[in-house]
Amino acid sequence: MLEIQNTIVSLDLVERFFCCDLETCLGQCCIDGDAGAPITESERALLEQVLPEIWDDLAPAAQRVIEEQGVSYVDEEGDLVTSIVDGRNCVFTCYAPGGMCLCAIEKAYREGRVGWRKPASCALYPVRLTEYKDFTAVNLHRWKICRCAETLGRSKGLRAYQFLRGPLTERFGREWYDELAATCEEYLRQTGR
Repeated sequence: MLEIQNTIVSLDLVERFFCCDLETCLGQCCIDGDAGAPITESERALLEQVLPEIWDDLAPAAQRVIEEQGVSYVDEEGDLVTSIVDGRNCVFTCYAPGGMCLCAIEKAYREGRVGWRKPASCALYPVRLTEYKDFTAVNLHRWKICRCAETLGRSKGLRAYQFLRGPLTERFGREWYDELAATCEEYLRQTGR
């Protein structure tokens, strides 16, 4: 574990290679799982705010779920998460030709229709944050659908912390990320990895 300011960072972020391979996985992280993406109350409000702009991009089944229960719910672990369709698909997914899953919010953001990219937990994935009283735990979530991302990351020589530079900087700030990068580089030098 690495201590960076008020966080404890898993060594997996340093040691593991990672680079999303959407061409291979087709965005499975948005459609596979037993709960929606973790969100904050302020992100729930943002989801409701952008909903009219992305409504037509959503599948009819997703629209029905949102009409019935809203954009989010509290899961079995007590976390606020995005609503899901059929017990697995995030309601904010849409599909590109060829079956690639896209985030309707990010699609609208890239097209200049909304000013918010997507929830932090989605931008940070595969990082998962756990907030404690005195610190935030920064962990790498690993599961089989991201094996292709680990393979692509290894072929590019890209570590998880490097791949996630933008989202980590957005969440924790440039000073935090710069300290993380320097600490990671020193760790890798010392361990010869």
